Amino acid sequence: MLKDIVDSKHYIFCEGFSDWTEAIKAAAAPLLAEGIIENTYVDAIIENVKEYGPYIIIAPEVAMPHSTLGGSGVHDTCISFMKTEKPVVFDPNDPTKNARLFFTLAATDNEKHLSNMVALAEFLLKEGAIEDLLKAKNADDLMKAHCKYSE
Repeated sequence: MLKDIVDSKHYIFCEGFSDWTEAIKAAAAPLLAEGIIENTYVDAIIENVKEYGPYIIIAPEVAMPHSTLGGSGVHDTCISFMKTEKPVVFDPNDPTKNARLFFTLAATDNEKHLSNMVALAEFLLKEGAIEDLLKAKNADDLMKAHCKYSE
């Protein structure tokens, strides 16, 4: 499942970041490099988090950076994955808003986007999946988690 929605060239493993804006930029970097998104899309995600708070935290340790569907600066539907060793702090007063797993979403195709989100949610809801992703050090570890939790 994971390999079906996140291309291997869109995986990143990092030590950590001094602030959450740098983490979002890094998480989006593979999509920027491929021309799937533009900097305006990354800027929109950052501005939305500043305005609405860390809405991108979908579970403890898991962030899903995204902006509006078909938003400015998006050219394709895709997801990138980034894992950090050190937690990225979004709210220093609320450790439940820390993240180490980032799934950056870009979407132009609503049907494919919803299908990707459902598949990702189903994967993350499997008992132990998040914990195994947090232990991943490289793409091989991700594929082991994929195989372990795929139906």
